[in-house]
Amino acid sequence: MDIATFTQILEIAFEKRVSDIHFEVDNPPLFRARGHLIHSKLSNLTPQDTEFVAAVVMEQHGRKMPDELKEFDTSYTLPNVGRFRVSIFRQRGNIGLVMRVIPHHIGTFEELNLPPALGNIAKAANGLILVCGPTGNGKSTTIASIIRYINDNFKYNVITIEDPIEYIFHANKSCIIQREVGIDTDSFGGALKAAMRMDPDVIMVGEMRDLETIDACVKAAETGHLVLSTLHTHNAASTINRIVGYFPPQAQENIRHRLAEILVATVSLRLVRGKSGEVVVPALELMYATSTIKACIRDGHLDEIESHIEKGGDEYKMQTLDQHLIQLCRQDAITLDEAKRTSRSSDLERKLIYY
Repeated sequence: MDIATFTQILEIAFEKRVSDIHFEVDNPPLFRARGHLIHSKLSNLTPQDTEFVAAVVMEQHGRKMPDELKEFDTSYTLPNVGRFRVSIFRQRGNIGLVMRVIPHHIGTFEELNLPPALGNIAKAANGLILVCGPTGNGKSTTIASIIRYINDNFKYNVITIEDPIEYIFHANKSCIIQREVGIDTDSFGGALKAAMRMDPDVIMVGEMRDLETIDACVKAAETGHLVLSTLHTHNAASTINRIVGYFPPQAQENIRHRLAEILVATVSLRLVRGKSGEVVVPALELMYATSTIKACIRDGHLDEIESHIEKGGDEYKMQTLDQHLIQLCRQDAITLDEAKRTSRSSDLERKLIYY
């Protein structure tokens, strides 16, 4: 592996629109495209090859790879081509990397096949918006699109706190400050406290990964700011459960009441294979925190939330994941088998006939 070969691999990733590149010992470089791993025609990588790639990535930030490295998240920029979110790790004693491709262009809701109702959510003056879903299902892209909408439509001061910075935003109507954990700040919690002294209108936190960060996000929303963040959860109910579960038992009723007051919406995403097999399309649950849903959160009746989402489509533009999967089937965008594979319900086919 040399710098020319490494650069060529990254350029191919953008040219072929792959989502990830894997560099692992005893395998050739692997590309993930449309959900599938594809082996390149290059030779199997040696420990020296993967260590070289890791060193090149680290060097861009003026760092050297420590001998005791176990795992490390960072970013890498290929000039005039694009950016990558990089996970460096050790497996069986050897260094490995996975590089997530981050396009320069931040798509609009229409370009990303996201519902225009996200624009109504982004208009909220304050509160908490959560974008949820498993790893690799479009959370970062969706939250970037929401920030683009804000940037295009409002004169706000937007502060992002990320680990690492993914999409690069350029000021339009808004001013955008981007801070990276480990480079610009020591932690999400510390950066959130500092953000409150930076005249923010909107704060985006890359991930709510611990109690300190969650509590700071809730407090920021309570003090009149719009806060956006992500969680690795499947739907609205599991998102509320996850947040509440971070708090000790004696504080859980209180946090449910606080969430009911500040929550604006949850967006829960899955990327599903299109019917052609050549593209992926987003399927999502969209929950708007109506007065009825706020009452469910306060009272702990989370099992009732999905039915309220299901009934709120016409008035509030909400939708369950199954409702969206059914819509995509009827639009001939995905197959029934793909919809059934994605759904967490056992009776999707019956719903398809019923609705």
